[in-house]
Amino acid sequence: MKPPYNNRPRRPMPPADDFIIGMHPVKEAILSGKTIDKILIDRLETGAATKDILTLCSENNIPVQTVPPEKLKRITHKTHQGIIALLSPVPFCNLDNIVIDAFEKGQDPLIVVLDRITDVRNMGAIARSCECMGVHAIVIPEKNAARINHEAMKSSAGALLHIPLCREENLKATVLKLRNFGLAIAGVTEKGVETPYSSDLKGPLAIVMGSEEDGISDDIIRQCDHLVQIPMQGKINSLNVSVATGVVLYEVSRQRVNG
Repeated sequence: MKPPYNNRPRRPMPPADDFIIGMHPVKEAILSGKTIDKILIDRLETGAATKDILTLCSENNIPVQTVPPEKLKRITHKTHQGIIALLSPVPFCNLDNIVIDAFEKGQDPLIVVLDRITDVRNMGAIARSCECMGVHAIVIPEKNAARINHEAMKSSAGALLHIPLCREENLKATVLKLRNFGLAIAGVTEKGVETPYSSDLKGPLAIVMGSEEDGISDDIIRQCDHLVQIPMQGKINSLNVSVATGVVLYEVSRQRVNG
């Protein structure tokens, strides 16, 4: 017999400096340019102050999620007025500027695109590998992405402080934009017909990693120039996404060093 819902373990509440509560403080946080991961709003809140904040979020490309009041209460027991802004410890960067800057320096841009990767520990571990292997930027979507919080920072061993992070509204459009910049798109997927070792990964490149549950979205797979599968010999036949990212990035680094 399953235990009652209330007896199930809950996620620990985030540290107080991870979020801002209240209509006026959240509005001021947006206006002051604080880096906001996303804003949670009680789905029952429909007042003028809420509408003002929704307008500001739209103007500043800040993701908004309407949630039941119970979810807000799990984050804080203080008076939140139906709104909580979850903060990011690192700023989000402009992807176009990063790619252009790499080309201007005579470098081949190397971008890692994360599609629906929501585990913060995986996010941190991926960032650690990316920083070590010379990745120019990590791209995440506005929705269905891991929070960039204290836990992700810890898992990255501080790498998230050193590698640009770009948040994009539409990953399909972003991948198409990277192709138009001249980057080849390599999707790492069990549907792959190439291996990292048989693929040419030396030039301008974007590597797309999907979630362990769902893989890469079909509309993004159709944009890929290479579909790469990591060869394995064990019985499990799958790798943690952060480990898979490290394997592919090491091969990219090897090819670039060896010419």
